[in-house]
Amino acid sequence: MRTFGKSRRDFLKTLGMGAVAAAMQGCVNASGLISGGAGKNRGRRLNILWISCEDTSCDLGCYGDDYADTPNLDQLARQGRRYSNAFVVYPVCAPTRSSVITGMYPSTIGTMHMRTSLKGYEAVPPPQVKCFTEYLRASGYYCTNNSKTDYQFAPPFTAWDESSKRAHWRNRPEGSAFFSVINLTVSHESRSWPKKGEKLIHDPGKAVLPLYWPDTPVVRENLARYYDNVTKMDQQAGEILRQLEDDGLAEKTVVFFWGDHGRGLPRHKRWVYDSGIHVPLIIRWPGRIKGGEVCEDLVSCVDFAPTVLSIAGAAIPAYMQGRAFLGEQKGKTRKYIFAGRERMDAKSDDHIRCVRDRRYKYIRNFMPEKPYAQPIPYRDKMPIMKEWRRLNAEGKLTGPQRLFFRETKPSEELYDVVSDPHEINNLAESPAHREVIERMRGVLDGWIKKTGDLGGIPEDELIERMWPGRKQPVTAAPAIETTTASDSEVTVRITCATEGASIGYRLGSSGRWLLYTEPVRLAGGTELWTRAIRIGYKPSGEVHKIVGP
Repeated sequence: MRTFGKSRRDFLKTLGMGAVAAAMQGCVNASGLISGGAGKNRGRRLNILWISCEDTSCDLGCYGDDYADTPNLDQLARQGRRYSNAFVVYPVCAPTRSSVITGMYPSTIGTMHMRTSLKGYEAVPPPQVKCFTEYLRASGYYCTNNSKTDYQFAPPFTAWDESSKRAHWRNRPEGSAFFSVINLTVSHESRSWPKKGEKLIHDPGKAVLPLYWPDTPVVRENLARYYDNVTKMDQQAGEILRQLEDDGLAEKTVVFFWGDHGRGLPRHKRWVYDSGIHVPLIIRWPGRIKGGEVCEDLVSCVDFAPTVLSIAGAAIPAYMQGRAFLGEQKGKTRKYIFAGRERMDAKSDDHIRCVRDRRYKYIRNFMPEKPYAQPIPYRDKMPIMKEWRRLNAEGKLTGPQRLFFRETKPSEELYDVVSDPHEINNLAESPAHREVIERMRGVLDGWIKKTGDLGGIPEDELIERMWPGRKQPVTAAPAIETTTASDSEVTVRITCATEGASIGYRLGSSGRWLLYTEPVRLAGGTELWTRAIRIGYKPSGEVHKIVGP
């Protein structure tokens, strides 16, 4: 058996320092891409709606779960396509959401540690990286987010036309196509605690438990409560879909439903087993996707951004690591998906990578000295976790129930996810699977190197690289240049000295910030306000000018 060292130095040797430098500095220059693609496809734009939910595995009726009560999402699946092999890149929300909004792997752009804000900083991706909604806005889309961001960096003001609890496609200017995101939070792990006077919808006695959990009333009630929350989430999704129908937009809108990672329960959320990274994905595209389809292709959440751009007819930036799986720019079907884990919550440090194909999951633990069940105060309040720890302390766990409490992890794990969906039987040392594990090792090594994986760099050192001297960098103030276009109009050009900065402007001192993509013509005497922002930097101050010929 091949042994991987406990030190991250081994990881850096695998990666190569040149790749680290490229990831930090940005190896692709996408300058001018936004303005270059603006307006090319305005005549054939589709509306696009995302309904995202939190902490939810494929626990829906349409995925064959008889215990689930999800009629609205089951109906959506009958009208569209259900993806049976959709995965996120991290089993926790903030790193995954950074991947979704950028089309990049968190381990490439430095957003892989859970809640960078817990260390007092924002991640600073390479300069070419943008929130993909800027490309949609540049193409004429009205983009709204309701309302969670949690990207590991403050959302730049150029990313959304509206991002608030009131954001909705109904607020768009007349005639505008929209991209709208509505995030449903009722299924989050924070809703899994018992509530005074609660009456569970689901019968705990009928819950189907994974092999690694103890079978006790406390565990069953916790799982039933989770399913109750999924039912409530389904009801909220149904209301959103009815609003779309009421507005006469259902046939003109592509709808995505997806989850940000697996169940918010122990050994699910925060872990790269399928219980943590396998998520529901349903897409309805009237006239293009037949109702009731099931797609078994591997899909990663890093693919969502380029897929939306492909559907919208906007150019996909060359730097994006995801690949479109729908639309005119559809790429090759994936053979593998990749995922990882770093620090979880405040102090639970780790470094794990995995690769999965349609049958096998290979996991590499770069810190095998770290136990599985590291203390995480928030998670440890969960009824299941408290019960699980109690029974372990009393020596009452049996079989697979004991695995999670091992003091160390193996350096490698290999699972046949078809015959062993709970990932219990580690095949890493199986002679019969030697060819499989060697193949998967090679694929993971290649991905680490190709993507410039930053996971081998200690987090504090990474912070110093992003925030020199532990001070947040500041975006330079934009410069305004005007030239006479006619007797009554001027052409306005706005630039910013900060590499990778996005520029916003508005006419007058209030109102919506517009995304600057190319020179604009304004009437003489117009009051212009502008400012700039690079992701992870402080925004510049506002610059004011009254333009005139």
